[in-house]
Amino acid sequence: MPKLSNKQMAFFMALVAISAGALVNYVLERMVGVRLELFWGVSTFSPTWMLTVFVLPFIAGFVVSVVYGLGGKVLCYFAPLIPRIISYIQMHNYQDMPEGVTVLPVYYWILIVILVVEAAAIGGVAGEIMIKKTYGRRPRHLLYKSSSDKKSGESES
Repeated sequence: MPKLSNKQMAFFMALVAISAGALVNYVLERMVGVRLELFWGVSTFSPTWMLTVFVLPFIAGFVVSVVYGLGGKVLCYFAPLIPRIISYIQMHNYQDMPEGVTVLPVYYWILIVILVVEAAAIGGVAGEIMIKKTYGRRPRHLLYKSSSDKKSGESES
């Protein structure tokens, strides 16, 4: 088996992380049983609908960030986006819709997609915080030793 370069390995891990997050999002959404693409009227906006919009993508973004590592907060946007697009296309091709139910027009669906993707972004940031144990960059004095510290350390030994 040929050895993969660092770029190829990073791309492979990105695909694995996005796939894992999308699969987690899809499976959890099917377990809850809410279809975000369908509009039932005011009764659409139930607690399970809110769970599907906010909590499930958060978990998917968290999974992406934990699987990929540092940089997962950038990739976590794609995890809920893939199941959303597939589900919306499936709903447009679905023939036996219950009475009183409509498929959301694209412009309303995009608003829901924005909410879902932002919830995943928060999960991605939370995953990175868990990995790094801090958020942001480390202070320079903790990462690098100045040349004066090296010289003083060498003279004392």
